[in-house]
Amino acid sequence: MYWRLGFAGTGSCVVDLGQNRSFSSGLLGSDEQLPLYGSIVAVPLQDYGGIMSALGSDSWWRKTLYLTGGALLAAAAYLLHELLAIRKEEELDSKDAIILHQFSRPKTGAPSLSPFCLKMETYLRMVDLPYQNYFDGKLSPQGKMPWIEYNQEQVCGTEFIIDFLEERLGVSLNESLTPQEKAVSRAITKMVEEHFYWTIAYCQWVDNLEETQKMLSVSGPLSDLLKWILSHLTGGIIRREMYGHGIGRFSKEEVYALMEKDMRTLSTLLGDKKYLMGSKLSAVDAAVFSHLAPAMWTLPGTRPEQLIKGELINLAMYCDRIRRRFWPEWFVDLGDFCYTDATEPSERSSRLPDLGLYSRTDTTQGDTRTSPSHAPRRPPSPDSDPTGHSLYDSDMDTECSDGDQLKC
Repeated sequence: MYWRLGFAGTGSCVVDLGQNRSFSSGLLGSDEQLPLYGSIVAVPLQDYGGIMSALGSDSWWRKTLYLTGGALLAAAAYLLHELLAIRKEEELDSKDAIILHQFSRPKTGAPSLSPFCLKMETYLRMVDLPYQNYFDGKLSPQGKMPWIEYNQEQVCGTEFIIDFLEERLGVSLNESLTPQEKAVSRAITKMVEEHFYWTIAYCQWVDNLEETQKMLSVSGPLSDLLKWILSHLTGGIIRREMYGHGIGRFSKEEVYALMEKDMRTLSTLLGDKKYLMGSKLSAVDAAVFSHLAPAMWTLPGTRPEQLIKGELINLAMYCDRIRRRFWPEWFVDLGDFCYTDATEPSERSSRLPDLGLYSRTDTTQGDTRTSPSHAPRRPPSPDSDPTGHSLYDSDMDTECSDGDQLKC
C-alpha cells in the first residue's frame, strides 16, 4: 500500500515533516523552516485493475458529467431568472403615482390567484385611484405581496396600505359607517383574512394543486417544469404555514368543515343586502370579494364552488355585482353561476390584459358593451353601477335576457 501526504494551505509548497513539526516551504527558493499550520491528510492509493488510471482519463463519463452539469446550470439560471429577476419593460416613475407590485396574471379569467393582490387592486378601483401595475414578482422588504410605492415610499400589507392611502390621499370607504359598524367590518375582515383564507389556500394549493398549476402564467422553453416547481413550492409553503397557524393540523374533512362554516356565516351576514354593511360599499367588501373569488372562478368542481353556486347563491350574486362594477374587462359566462362536475377549463374564458395604468372612471366612460341598443341609458345612481345597470340581485339581465334568468 502506498500513502500520499497532502497539506491544506493557500500556496504551493513541499511538505517535509520532521520531529519538530516544521516544514521547508520551498517558496521563492527559501530554505527557511516554518512552523506547521494546517491539516495533514493521508490518503491511501490502491490500484484496482487500472481503475485509477481510467478515471484519470478523459473518458465518456467525464463528458457526460460535463454535459449534465451544463444543462443543470442552464436550467438553474433560467429558473432564477423567472423567479427572481426583475423583468422591467419600462422604468416606472413613482412620483405622485401609485405603483402596485403584485403577482402576474394567471391564465384564467381571474385577475389574480392571490386574494390579497385581488383585494388591493379592487380597493384601488373602488376608491377610483389611478395606479400602475408592476408584475415583477419582487416581494417587499418584509417579504410581502402586494405592496405599493408612492413618492419613493414603500408600504406593504393591505391593511397598512389602505391606512396609508386614507392618510395621504384622503380617500376612505368607511366614512359613512358608525363606530359599531366599523367594528363589525373589522371583525368580518379578520375572520376572512386570518381564518377563511387558509381553508381556500388549502383547497387551491394543496387539494387542487394540479389544476392550479395549469393556471399559472409562465412562458419559455421550460414553462412546464417551472410551473411544476412553482406550484409545488407554493403548496409546500402553504402546508408549512398552515401547520404553524394551527389549522393545518386538522384533517382534510375538518378543514373543509371550517371553510363551510365561514362561507355560511358570510352568507347570513350578507342576507339580501347589496353589500356587507348595507347599500354602500365599504373596505370589507374588497376583502370578502377577493377571498370568495377563488370559489367562484378558480376552483371548478370543488366543495366551495358547490356551496357558492348552490345553497349560498347570494354570495355568488354579491361577487358578480362587484365584478361587473369594478372589473369591466373581466368577462364571465352565465354558466359560471351553475355548478357542474366538469373540471375542464372553458375555451371561452378570456385572459385579462395586463393593464399598466388603470382608472375606473376613464375605463368605464367609454364602455357601452352591456347596454342594450334598444334601451335608453340610465344615469348612474347609488343603486346602479357606472354603466347604469341595477346592482340588486335581480340585475342578471346584464348577462342574459329576461327569459334566461339564472337556473341553478
